[in-house]
Amino acid sequence: MTAGEMLAATVPMARTLNLEFLETTAERAVVRLPDQADYHNHIGGPHAGAMFTLAESASGAIVIAAFGDQLSRAVPLAVKAEIGYKKLAMGVVTATATLGRPVADVVAELDEGKRPEFPVVIEIRRADGAVTGEMTVVWTLRPNA
Repeated sequence: MTAGEMLAATVPMARTLNLEFLETTAERAVVRLPDQADYHNHIGGPHAGAMFTLAESASGAIVIAAFGDQLSRAVPLAVKAEIGYKKLAMGVVTATATLGRPVADVVAELDEGKRPEFPVVIEIRRADGAVTGEMTVVWTLRPNA
């Protein structure tokens, strides 16, 4: 099961929004939000909350892909998130997430008994390629007791 399939199976909000996990690797996660009238805002585009969930889900997918082998000893948790809405989003939107730190550096901190934090940077684009939003989610790996 890929990280995207795992998230779609275990995260009800991802299923509610019908998110499509297109790519989930340790280098990049790409998730698409279909154009659905039930999740539109007052101007007919995807609601800001739906776009936030899209981007956060992309960040979760890359975290699981990058650190899935650490789940027996640490729990990934989002620490904080910041989003900026840049342009009008209409139709299908896609979020692409990338890690802000090398996986090896994060795992080395975990090996030292620390609780590492690392950013995931996400771009949200509409079908014509225009960036409609940017988000950063800071994650941590909380060591199990």
